[in-house]
Amino acid sequence: MRIAVGSDHAGFDLKADLARHLAEAGHEVFDFGTDSAAVSVDYPIYGIAVARAVAEGRAERGVCVCGTGIGISISANKVRGVRAALVHDATGADLARRHGDANVICLGGRTTATAEAIDVVDTFVSTAFEGGRHARRVAEISEYESSDGVFEANGGRDATPSGPTVERSS
Repeated sequence: MRIAVGSDHAGFDLKADLARHLAEAGHEVFDFGTDSAAVSVDYPIYGIAVARAVAEGRAERGVCVCGTGIGISISANKVRGVRAALVHDATGADLARRHGDANVICLGGRTTATAEAIDVVDTFVSTAFEGGRHARRVAEISEYESSDGVFEANGGRDATPSGPTVERSS
């Protein structure tokens, strides 16, 4: 499998360990950087680079790492066609793939141990999308993403809550 990896400085060490593990497992790994933990860099650059590689078909999956995984997952999710999931364990990776058809996972270099992260990426690359009822939900996400904000899922009904409106005073 072709896998794109990227991280900021806070995720560099974990990303390097994961890239090495994936390559040793026989995957073709494309490393979009950064190349050092010593120089502070901005996570959006690397999250977007990995996400674009996946969205454009240059990689089948992506792995992003920043300090917590939060910022880089937000960045990766800005790329149309990417479903990036912040995961903390193999269960999350499994469900992200089976139910959400995630094509990018994001991890925290400061919050995830290497052994746990290896379990996460192994699960991520070996788990297939389940389809079925989940396919409809993923299609709804894709529909919204490609509609520039017009959402017709659920028969055109939105998720506006019903019931009394509560006004807050300042």
